[in-house]
Amino acid sequence: MINFSRLPWLKVLLYVLLTIYGLITIVPFLWALSASFKPLSEIVSGEPNLLPKNFTLDNYRQIFLQEPLFWRWLFNSVVIAISVTLLNLILNSMAGYALARLNFVGKRFWFFLILAVLAVPAQITLIPTFLILKAIGWLNSYQGMIVPSMINATFIFMMRQFFVNFPRELEEAAQLDGLNTFGIFRHIVLPLAKPALAAQAVFVFMGSWNNFLLPVVILFDPEMFTLPLGLNTFKGQYISYWNYIMAASMIFTLPALGIYAFFNRYFIQSATFTGGKG
Repeated sequence: MINFSRLPWLKVLLYVLLTIYGLITIVPFLWALSASFKPLSEIVSGEPNLLPKNFTLDNYRQIFLQEPLFWRWLFNSVVIAISVTLLNLILNSMAGYALARLNFVGKRFWFFLILAVLAVPAQITLIPTFLILKAIGWLNSYQGMIVPSMINATFIFMMRQFFVNFPRELEEAAQLDGLNTFGIFRHIVLPLAKPALAAQAVFVFMGSWNNFLLPVVILFDPEMFTLPLGLNTFKGQYISYWNYIMAASMIFTLPALGIYAFFNRYFIQSATFTGGKG
């Protein structure tokens, strides 16, 4: 490991690079925030001004008061994202614990199958997903959005790695006290798995909240649109209302920022637990 205290110039260089990277990351967000308070004419004028010349709240009034489906889109996104997150936390954790601690027929097969699934791009499964949902009548529905996303091979593997490194002594002590396998998992393992669960919750929620590909394939009724799909309706063939898109995007960003800020303290703990032995 590099000792930065002995190489002060390297530490300065690191901070300079991180500052440049931070500016590259945050400037587009600041421009979008500024554009949400600009009229459309100022946005499309091409002037690179970061602060609005004609500050206005009309964009937010439009999407909150004049767009009849905006609140429905927000409701749909919240219901789907929370449902997907909760189901992933439960099912991925149970699968990860089973792969780490239980002995059953085909255990290695299922583990390597999950690893194989990690190598398959999600886009490849879109057509089979569409055909299955169409066959069972789940197109344009909440269950059609939630069920295909209720488990995730990446987080099954992550939880498996966490439980592999979990102290067996705690489980053995609970077993001596009379707890069965499910009781140990529910009362001992899960409460101590908060760092891994919190990190998983952030990534799953943000992935579901920002999901555009699945909704655009299976949702066709505007009342069932999620926010990413609803925002796309502000873009027309001949004109795009960038002022409304920027305002709605800022509102769309707030829940993800809040979730990340709340659970951020668990990230380092989770990386420590899940990066160990296999």
